[in-house]
Amino acid sequence: MKKPNTRRSFIKKSALASVAIPILGSSVLNCKSDAQTKSNDLNKTSKKLNILILGGTSYLGPHQIAYALSRGHSVSTFTRGKTKPRIHAELFDKVEQLIGDREDNLKALENRKWDVVIDNSGRKVEWTKATAELLKDNVDLYMYTSSTGVYYPYLNGNLTPETEVALIMPEGLDEYEKYEMEYGVMKANSELAAIKAFGKERTVVVRPTYMLGPGDRTDRFVHWPVRLSKGGEHLIPGKSEDLVQYIDVRDIAEWFIRLAENNQHGTYNGVGPKSEQTMQEFIKEAANAFDVESSFVMIDDYEFLKASDMYYSIPWILPDKEHYGSARVSNEKSIAAGLTFRPISTIVKDTLSWWNSDKVDSERKTNFNTNLEAMLKKEEEMIAQWKERN
Repeated sequence: MKKPNTRRSFIKKSALASVAIPILGSSVLNCKSDAQTKSNDLNKTSKKLNILILGGTSYLGPHQIAYALSRGHSVSTFTRGKTKPRIHAELFDKVEQLIGDREDNLKALENRKWDVVIDNSGRKVEWTKATAELLKDNVDLYMYTSSTGVYYPYLNGNLTPETEVALIMPEGLDEYEKYEMEYGVMKANSELAAIKAFGKERTVVVRPTYMLGPGDRTDRFVHWPVRLSKGGEHLIPGKSEDLVQYIDVRDIAEWFIRLAENNQHGTYNGVGPKSEQTMQEFIKEAANAFDVESSFVMIDDYEFLKASDMYYSIPWILPDKEHYGSARVSNEKSIAAGLTFRPISTIVKDTLSWWNSDKVDSERKTNFNTNLEAMLKKEEEMIAQWKERN
């Protein structure tokens, strides 16, 4: 049987990597909808920050840039100059674009000062160590974009920022366990590299879960907006008690900027929704975003799903032993520090609008619609098999 594409492969394909608002006591209003977000943006912060984003052109970065500029901040990016932004591209004329390579060319960052650095492209411990050491005397705050992948294997629930994470690769892993574990170990050690250079009082670590919303380069979530908007009979994988977690990329992006404005520090899980949610609840709430008739077929037999090569349908992940806690990550500390969430109806509507726009090229849409391994193509046959079996 073919092993599933895992969380590690999702993150590898995406631009992570995968909340909104201020620290306790702030008078800034909570962002709970796009309308409220736009209203809040008008109340620009009095302190204007000079922000450096390592990366910035792929998924999370453009949303950070859009929000930072709306708040009156200035932004520089540091990239290889190869990835062209496909969302908020019109704003990059207002951004200083520095060119280099985190592997061997940081010259553009030398002898420069910024208030904040946001490290979105830290895919090697050595990269984080090098940039943090270079910038520690010229930047006030280092913000590292990590991942809840640091908790792999997710053997337990209630995973908090204080939960012990693996810093070395254990022995005896099979190739798939190694594949997932390497990413988490890299991220965990990169967090420590940033903290070692800047100190705990000058470092923010955000560990997002699966980030959803406009601009996603992985197509890992787009099935649900596309499919639910058409109505009809839908397959819901998993048991009634299976939990899901996710976060809108814009909530993560905006939260980064507000944490910087408030000179916050610490380690946080960038995880939603606000309270516990099952896959059934997620789908039914998402379906209500569209004015179409829908019905649902729950396939709750894990062995049947595995036989159909369905181990995930983001935000659902088959909760085997190693992934039991992947949707049980605590966001209590983050909520106390200002994390808020867009409703899922907003996420699916905005994702569909983006997907149908010219920001997504026609070849990508064709590949998605014709992919025989995707749920979009397998759903009808799986439902028929399930009904026949039962």
